[in-house]
Amino acid sequence: MTPETKTNATGRAYCLFDNIAINGLSKLEEYKEKVFPVVTSFGGKYLVASNRIRVVEGTWQPSHLVMIEFPSYEEANRWYDSEEYRELKNLRHSSGRFDGIIVEGL
Repeated sequence: MTPETKTNATGRAYCLFDNIAINGLSKLEEYKEKVFPVVTSFGGKYLVASNRIRVVEGTWQPSHLVMIEFPSYEEANRWYDSEEYRELKNLRHSSGRFDGIIVEGL
């Protein structure tokens, strides 16, 4: 698929997070307990939460991936930047190190 032919037919977007290092397991558990209703209130749906990962190309070494689907790229960004998620984001950041992206689907 070339950039000229790419269309966002589904309108969906995906947030992908990798837990690089955990230094506060109790804080991460608290985050997990509280985040689900906030994600769903923005139309989010968990698709992946797993450490069973096979790297097939490159040097990336993810340890635990979480993927959340949102109805749109805009909605994913609204969730991530929202007041409702801000406190939870700070809690997650205090529990370890993470990489994360928001990407528009096809």
